[in-house]
Amino acid sequence: MKNIDSNIIAMGWVSFFTDMASSMVTTLLPVFVVYVLNENVEKLGYVIAIATFISYALRIVFGFLSDYYAVVKPFVVIGYAISAVTKPLLGFAHSYTDVALLRSLERVGKAVRSASKDALISKYSKQNSQGKSFGFHKMMDVSGEMLGSVIILLLFLFTSLKDAVLIRHIFEWTLLPGLMALLILIFFVKDIPKRVKKRSFVVVKEDFRLLWLLGSYFFFLLFFMSDQYFILYAKERGMTLVEIPMLVIISTATQAFLSYFSGVLIDRFGSKLLLLIAFSFGLFSLLGLKYGWIWIAFIFFGVFNVIALNALRTYISRNAHSQAFVFGLFYGGIAIFSALGALIVGFVWQRYSFENAINLSLIGSIVVMISVALILMVNYQKKKLSS
Repeated sequence: MKNIDSNIIAMGWVSFFTDMASSMVTTLLPVFVVYVLNENVEKLGYVIAIATFISYALRIVFGFLSDYYAVVKPFVVIGYAISAVTKPLLGFAHSYTDVALLRSLERVGKAVRSASKDALISKYSKQNSQGKSFGFHKMMDVSGEMLGSVIILLLFLFTSLKDAVLIRHIFEWTLLPGLMALLILIFFVKDIPKRVKKRSFVVVKEDFRLLWLLGSYFFFLLFFMSDQYFILYAKERGMTLVEIPMLVIISTATQAFLSYFSGVLIDRFGSKLLLLIAFSFGLFSLLGLKYGWIWIAFIFFGVFNVIALNALRTYISRNAHSQAFVFGLFYGGIAIFSALGALIVGFVWQRYSFENAINLSLIGSIVVMISVALILMVNYQKKKLSS
C-alpha cells in the first residue's frame, strides 16, 4: 500500500462506511419490496430501473459541471450528505412507489458525487499505479459492504424482533455509518487544487475513442441480471433471511480479497484483457444461477463486478483528457443500460418465467463477450502487422 496517497486512503474509509450503510439497504430491499410490502417482481424491476437510471444518468451532468467549473470536493461532500440522510427514510416506506422515490433521492446523492470522486482518486494516484489506487478503493468499498451484511446476519440471529419490524429498524440505523463517512470526508480528504480559470471546453474529441470499450460493458449490463435479482432468486429457492446476508458476505469478501490484486494485474496486463476476463466470470455467475449453484453464482458475481469496474475506471483514468466528464459518461451509460436491463428481466421473469429470463441473460452476455474478444483479436493483429 506504499504507493497509495493518504487522500485515497481517507476516501477508502469514506466508501467503507457509506457502503456498509448501502449494503444494509440493498441486501434486504428485494425481500422488503416483495415480501413485506407484498409487491410483485415486476414492481421490484421498476424500483431498480428508476433508481439506477437516476443514479447514473445525472452523473453525466455533474461530471460535466465538475470539469467545467473545476469543482471536485464540494460535489463529493454534497453527494455523500444526500445519501446519508435519505437511506434511513426507507424505514418509513409503505409502498413500492415510496421505495422508488426514496431510492431515487438517495441515488441522486451518488450521482452528484461519483464522477468527482473518481476524478479525485485519479488525481491523487501515482504514475502507473492507477490500477492499485482504484483496486484499493474498491477493496475498502466492498469491505464495508461485507461488514454491513455481517451486521444484518447478527441482528437476525440474536434479536427477537419480527422480520418486517427489524428490516425497517435496519434501514433507520444506516444513518450512523452515513454520518461517519461524511465526517471523514470533510476533515481528512483534501480538495484538488482549483484552476485559476474555468475551462473553455470540456468535451475533448479524442475521448470518444474510449467509448467502444465502455460500450461493450454497457451492452453486457443490458443482459446481465442485477444483484437484486440474484438476491430475490435466492429467496425464491428457499433461502432464509439469515442465509441471504451470508450470500452477500461471500460475494463482497471475494471482491475485497481480489480488488487490490486485480488492480495490480490491470497495471501489468492492461484494462482490455482484464475486462474480457471479467465478462467470463459474469457468464459463469449466470450459469451458476441457472443450475441452482447459488453460492457459486454469488462468488463469480463478485469476481465479475470488482474486476470490470477496476479495469474500466483505470482505463478512463489513464486515457481520458476530461476525466470527470468521461467518468460521468461511463456512469450515464451504466444508467441507461442497467435500467433497461432491469425492466426487461423483471418483465420476462414476471410474465413468463425465471428460466426464460436467465436464458435471455446468458445468450446476450455470450454474444457481447464473443464480440469483444473478436475486436481485441483484430486490433492485436493490426498492431502486429503495422509493427
